[in-house]
Amino acid sequence: MDSKAVVDLIYWRDIKRSGVVFGASLFLLLSLSVFSIVSVLAYIALALLSVTISFRIYKGVLQAIQKSEEGHPFRSILESNLALPEDVVQKYCTVALNQVNRTVAELRRLFLVEDLVDSLKFAVLMWVFTYIGALFNGLTLLIVALISLFSIPVIYERHQTQVDHYLALINKNLKNTSDLILAKVPGLKRKSE
Repeated sequence: MDSKAVVDLIYWRDIKRSGVVFGASLFLLLSLSVFSIVSVLAYIALALLSVTISFRIYKGVLQAIQKSEEGHPFRSILESNLALPEDVVQKYCTVALNQVNRTVAELRRLFLVEDLVDSLKFAVLMWVFTYIGALFNGLTLLIVALISLFSIPVIYERHQTQVDHYLALINKNLKNTSDLILAKVPGLKRKSE
């Protein structure tokens, strides 16, 4: 799936496809919040098996009644090659490895206080996350993130000028506050200043 297809999905360019992906994802996350992952996977497998077995029996009965020789209804899928190409797997493993290495380097920089301001920002962020973690569990955050992913881009696209205006005001106030704090607290100025 390329980035254009993902953007089209998020911006609801094809309403049916976006609805199916959003609905299935939301259903899966809500199911995981009620049942264990083992139960959810087992129920999904049972539902899929029920559909495929029923369809196979239906086609077999239909072939027997019509006395046709169509064969197995899933033959094309059974004969297709579903193996992942080795070069594609290596490409994505390399990308993932590079991301892990960058993350480890950044965490090392933050935890070993290479830059005091960045480490303090990280500490404040982690402190905020303790409160978020006390209020929500991970699945709730994933559900909120999924709903936001499928709604915020569309809302922004429709009301871009108003949103940009208010975001500029917020950004200006945050910058002013940040500059004020950096000026008042000794030792918080960046190395480049």
